[in-house]
Amino acid sequence: MPIELLAPAGNIEKLRTAFNFGADAAYMGLTSFSLRKNAGNFTAGDLEQAAELKRKTGKKLYCTMNILFSEEQIRQAEELIPTLKDSPFDAFIITDLGLVRLFQKYLPDRELHLSTQASCLNSSAARLYRDLGFSRVILGREASLDDIRRIKDAVPELELEAFVHGAMCMSYSGRCMLSSFLTGRSANQGDCSHTCRWNYKLHYALEEEERKGTYYPVEEQDGYTTILSSKDLCMIDHLDDLVASGLSSLKIEGRMKSVYYIALVTRAYRKALNRDPDWLKYRDDLFNVSHREYSTGFFYGHDAVDVNDIDRPTSYGYQREYLYLGAVKEEVQSGIWSLDIRNQIRVSKPVEYIGYDVYRIEDDTFQLLDEDLNPVEKLDHGKTGYLKTDKALKPGYIIRSEAEIKTIN
Repeated sequence: MPIELLAPAGNIEKLRTAFNFGADAAYMGLTSFSLRKNAGNFTAGDLEQAAELKRKTGKKLYCTMNILFSEEQIRQAEELIPTLKDSPFDAFIITDLGLVRLFQKYLPDRELHLSTQASCLNSSAARLYRDLGFSRVILGREASLDDIRRIKDAVPELELEAFVHGAMCMSYSGRCMLSSFLTGRSANQGDCSHTCRWNYKLHYALEEEERKGTYYPVEEQDGYTTILSSKDLCMIDHLDDLVASGLSSLKIEGRMKSVYYIALVTRAYRKALNRDPDWLKYRDDLFNVSHREYSTGFFYGHDAVDVNDIDRPTSYGYQREYLYLGAVKEEVQSGIWSLDIRNQIRVSKPVEYIGYDVYRIEDDTFQLLDEDLNPVEKLDHGKTGYLKTDKALKPGYIIRSEAEIKTIN
């Protein structure tokens, strides 16, 4: 069975993008019962659109309800059962075992997936979760490839999923109290303020007591550093190892990321998994989205998360930086397309169209039209406008412009 590519969806637009750009399945949060409460998430009113997308594509939808539930929240979850019965979700991703019997009683036809927040890292725990009724375990991010192989060998009927790309929490399996302590916003209730990404100032040298003379690397800018911020995960160069380990699903992090991010990252992994002969140029686009320094996480061992740093593309001698401008919607007249505008588009600035079926289309001869189809020099975010071009576009294509070119030394 082909390995599943699982992409994030913080809202309907991101769900549509994930499916368009190659995901086999998508995961999304529902109301406030998700650890990405601020990702937008889905309300009951969005589920009809999600169901329609699922019918059209035949792809799978997973609902993330992975907070740790209070007594009141468990009651609220039970009140939500009628909505969930009519929902398009194939599975529910949960951490709190208090939900297991509730779902098995009222939603026996839906699968249960164990969230990575449960920190399942060994075959004994995996076997127990299988016996409780879970069909899939999303392993803790500390699991190595060797761990995954051992767990799969011990519990072969259990599906295993792992994060393979995106942000990693600086705390064990995401169980962090820093946000709650500094801001009163609990990460374990889906309200993380990402305090580990903040800039901090060190007033003394950072030296560990038992390793005198060895200092942690600290890079400062304007006197501050992001010393608590972990590297991002990127396993696109190691997909064969991931497949061989016995994983059933490769998961991309990023429900709070942009449509642009979801499109380019999902597309790159799809091309790589499909062994597209040009997959390396799609890989290069991973460096054209917001990210921290890439690493292979703990997949190759527990000693450090940077034992296999990911090389930046150097084939062109420079690294491009892009500004996400929006997306192509519908063709309203021949060659005239409605737009979802996210940043200012100017006729004086060439654009690129990024497609799920085409790498890149450059365009420096397009025209911009206002809501009355009159030519204009620019269109701003939130405005109604159209783009006229002789290029072969399709709904869902991403529009971007090159921000600047940086020479790689």
